[in-house]
Amino acid sequence: MEKNRTNLISLFAVGFASIMALPLPASAEMYVAGTAGVNFADRINSIAGTGSQAGVSGPLVDFDLKNSMTYGAKVGYFPGHSWYGIEGEVLHTTPHIKQLDADPGIHMRVTTVGANFIARYPGRTFQPYVGAGIGAAIAHIGETPTVRSDSDVAVAWNVLIGLRAYVTPRIAVFGEYKHGGATLKFDHAFGDLGGFSGNYRAQHVLGGLSYHF
Repeated sequence: MEKNRTNLISLFAVGFASIMALPLPASAEMYVAGTAGVNFADRINSIAGTGSQAGVSGPLVDFDLKNSMTYGAKVGYFPGHSWYGIEGEVLHTTPHIKQLDADPGIHMRVTTVGANFIARYPGRTFQPYVGAGIGAAIAHIGETPTVRSDSDVAVAWNVLIGLRAYVTPRIAVFGEYKHGGATLKFDHAFGDLGGFSGNYRAQHVLGGLSYHF
């Protein structure tokens, strides 16, 4: 699992470097950005057992998650002063699982690596935009008296809406709302007894600064 995570991050870094190295046409627009904000984590729902826990009868309770800080970086490319473009991003957050009946809580971290298609109004000062994308959610839970440390890499999705405002011809600030999720599976969370899976959902309110080439 650690090898898969390293490979994904390395692949994304190579992709970033490849985009940065492209000879840009005079009319092309590219940017790099840093972002930070709050993850208003919903919950992990549709909980199901895996391994020897698969098919456990009776509904399993959703896992409530704690709100947490979110931070990350992204790079974008627009062909000229057009209304569409692509954006790659890395986003990290720690929506720990709240107290359960048999456990005081479980530390969890989620790093999302993905690519988004962005549609915007190409204004010179203000640029409202919307987007949607897919990627990989690299999730890890910590060890507790009843749960073993475990990791998963799952397909992730997100939709977003935001507003960018230029403060100079090359520097802009932006605000963004993002809703996303993934189906996580921790097969070894209970050791020989198996593990659990569930649908992770989160809402991010983000702000950031971008530099445009």
